[in-house]
Amino acid sequence: MKTLQHSTLRVKELEATIANLHTSLIFAFNQLLDLKDLNTGVHSTRLAEWGVRVARELGVGQECLHDVEVAALLHDIGKMGIPDSVLKSPNKLSEEDWALMQKHPEYGWAIVRLFPEFERASLFVLHHHERVDGKGYPARLSGSDIPIGGRIVCVIDAFDAMTSNRPYRQGLPFEEAIRRLAESSGTQFDPAVVDCFVRIASEERGAVFAATGTGVAVAV
Repeated sequence: MKTLQHSTLRVKELEATIANLHTSLIFAFNQLLDLKDLNTGVHSTRLAEWGVRVARELGVGQECLHDVEVAALLHDIGKMGIPDSVLKSPNKLSEEDWALMQKHPEYGWAIVRLFPEFERASLFVLHHHERVDGKGYPARLSGSDIPIGGRIVCVIDAFDAMTSNRPYRQGLPFEEAIRRLAESSGTQFDPAVVDCFVRIASEERGAVFAATGTGVAVAV
């Protein structure tokens, strides 16, 4: 009996060690994104918090919530494979450079899928630039064929990108970003995800947006 109890305890200890290792690796990759682009790490952390809240309110199963969190944190990890001359270009990208930029979800999928138990999260990363009208990339999936995690990350990623300051432009005011989400609901974005996220973002506006009078998101 003691031997069986000892074996069970050892298995649980090993499972906890593996889970901690997974968490450490995820945050290590997130730090790498920080080194690549100082805006990206904070950006991804914000998305992870929003993504889990949206997923929970949409009734996504408990077993899937962690995958949404991982995908939100690491959705841009594929940008590590994009040259800085393209990634940080202040100018409109050429057709060739844009085609290269569109490879980052596939690069990200290739990385995240290597984590044991993160196959579903890797698909969320792969499809976070799909559109519900089928005009996105890389697979031109549409509607419910797009994994729910990809649809969630698509909305919150777009909102955060619109409202965040960049070296080459000012972020949009909160109201304008919300208007653009609503305008593209049903074409670029999943309407249910948009409605849920807008409600959450509106409730948390004071905590997310600095009291600068501009309504532009800042790192918090």
